[in-house]
Amino acid sequence: MRLTHDDPGSGSGAWPPPGLGAGAGGPGRWGPARRLCLVAEPGRGPGCGPRMLNVPSQAFPAPGSQQRVASQGRSKVPLKQGRSLMDWIRLTRSGKDLTGQKGRLIDVTEEELKTHNKKEDCWICIRGLVYNVSPYMEYHPGGEDELMRAAGTDGTDLFNEVHRWVNYESMLKECLVGRMAVKPAVPKDCPEGKKLLNGMLPKSQVTDALPREGPSSPSYDWFQRESSVTIVIYTKQKTINLDSVVVDLHDDSLRAETIIKDHSYLIHIGLSHEVQENFSVRVIENVGKVDIVLQKRENISWKCLGHPLEKHDTFIPKKDTGLYYRKCQLISKEDVTHDTKLFCLMLPPSTHLQVPVGYHVYLKLGVTGAEIVKPYTPVSDSLLSDFKEPVLPPNKYIYFLIKIYPDGLFTPELDRLQIGDCVSVSSPEGNFKVSKLREVEDLFLLAAGTGFTPMVNVLNYALTSVPSLRKVKLMFFNKTEDDIIWRCQLEKLVFKDKRFDIEFVLSAPSSEWSGKQGRLSPALLSEFLQRSLENSRVFLCICGPTPFTDEGMRLLHDLNFSTVEIHGFTA
Repeated sequence: MRLTHDDPGSGSGAWPPPGLGAGAGGPGRWGPARRLCLVAEPGRGPGCGPRMLNVPSQAFPAPGSQQRVASQGRSKVPLKQGRSLMDWIRLTRSGKDLTGQKGRLIDVTEEELKTHNKKEDCWICIRGLVYNVSPYMEYHPGGEDELMRAAGTDGTDLFNEVHRWVNYESMLKECLVGRMAVKPAVPKDCPEGKKLLNGMLPKSQVTDALPREGPSSPSYDWFQRESSVTIVIYTKQKTINLDSVVVDLHDDSLRAETIIKDHSYLIHIGLSHEVQENFSVRVIENVGKVDIVLQKRENISWKCLGHPLEKHDTFIPKKDTGLYYRKCQLISKEDVTHDTKLFCLMLPPSTHLQVPVGYHVYLKLGVTGAEIVKPYTPVSDSLLSDFKEPVLPPNKYIYFLIKIYPDGLFTPELDRLQIGDCVSVSSPEGNFKVSKLREVEDLFLLAAGTGFTPMVNVLNYALTSVPSLRKVKLMFFNKTEDDIIWRCQLEKLVFKDKRFDIEFVLSAPSSEWSGKQGRLSPALLSEFLQRSLENSRVFLCICGPTPFTDEGMRLLHDLNFSTVEIHGFTA
């Protein structure tokens, strides 16, 4: 696991984190920022970043989320009266010392962290920052025992696996004790007298000293023409496409993240000269090369590309990266059912982001002084939109089907936004492999309620891009007819494409309903899961609330479908 002390969502790498001020820390205490000039050298990617100390951690439960949870997700526990999220927010604003450090920020050694392992004195490290979570114990929806799993240790894996989407920086900022004191990891063959950077070896030295795992490390280079600068990323993989690359250009700093299998390669540079907002991204798939072409604001020759920012030129497991957000503007919202709406958000003009099929993003809003984050799966603007040329560029607009819960904390606030207001949107997350669909012959989709949302792009992709496909069937579970999302579009699609069929199942139908009713059962599934041929290649997707997913996965295995033939969508 990789400890880090920056704010992954801010893109600034500032310390102390936003809202804490310089205080007792200050630049003199935490160390100056490192600034280097990146000059192009033939055949070599300039710049390298530091690697932080690895701290062992224990294994934790399977992931889960409030919108979609894994089939073995976490459970909530009843909270005492006066221990709600709003009560916690009020406590953090009360001025009470929740750290026990009287306002001081300290460097915490691994040995010191281990001693704070009791409920009344519980410190946890998350991504290099140490928090006193004892005051939060009674407010934690997952219960005290869940927090105690990480007591006195690095809880980054627990956070990443169980609720990586939670904005812990905002939620626990009044509990911040300090950051981990990182010890230099000096390899045996490190020459004496070799200077360390802020107590750490340059990345290249650490990398050479450690056993290499995962895909080969990528590299980058750059070149310029009279009016443009091109940054070239050599991924050394042939599975890269435009969905794999997310680029943000902000105040002349460039942040480009490339997902290579289950790893993340980051280019993060403060550019030496101004560039225009518009840029282009090209992927040459057969050689695994990515070109990011920037347009100069002035046609002058650059002597260097710029200086490295936080985490520049790093290549780490995707699960160890933080969420990065950009502000997106609300363009439209329209009613779909009595409680579900279609939201359209516009990406900034200086962002390249395409959400892969089956992936989700996180939306972040400020609610009563706290930042609340929820996962949602983007959809197309309609079920039939991918059969014609899109009216709006697909890489500039993102659509979401979102159910509004009147008593909820997040969705009412989202619904109150006016056209032109902004929502923070993260980079894509997920583990769905679209390659599993490429040779499928029979595709079966099981969805309950808003668990329908990941099925939209899977359905569109299968019908437009899978030549071997013979049949797609969707079994869509809802409470009443009024709850069915895009019912008319689904029925039109049945007539438009003979390969597609749908079955609606209602748990509380009206007396006029003549279709199927009830809940997920062996009888329903046995009738539904009929192959087009006896030995046809099949794939099944399932998404919905926890009980639905749990029961569905169990029943599918009982019907002799293998794990590789099933994908459960989780966030």
